[in-house]
Amino acid sequence: MKEEESKKTDSFEKIIGQKEERKMEARRDKRSEWYGLSFFGMVGWSIAVPTVLGVALGIWLDKNYSQDFSWTLSLLIAGLLMGCVFAWNWVQKENKNIQQKNDEKHE
Repeated sequence: MKEEESKKTDSFEKIIGQKEERKMEARRDKRSEWYGLSFFGMVGWSIAVPTVLGVALGIWLDKNYSQDFSWTLSLLIAGLLMGCVFAWNWVQKENKNIQQKNDEKHE
């Protein structure tokens, strides 16, 4: 019976210790709320810029090289897809960096 209580106590102490360690690390980490906002901004810009460039090129192509289909609509979709791929890759890279930092801390 006492063994069960000591195991529960050890488990409880371990959980509390991990939480306290995370709090201390958050205080040492220099990232602030602005980092989160800039993260969203970078994702937004990485989607918006290729989309706008695709539209601009599409408008120019529609004026100069008219076809049966709309260059603007086609390049809008292509730019949007490219932007989403860029944003996805950037978010994955950031996530990988965060995971590596966490793994280094726990080793």
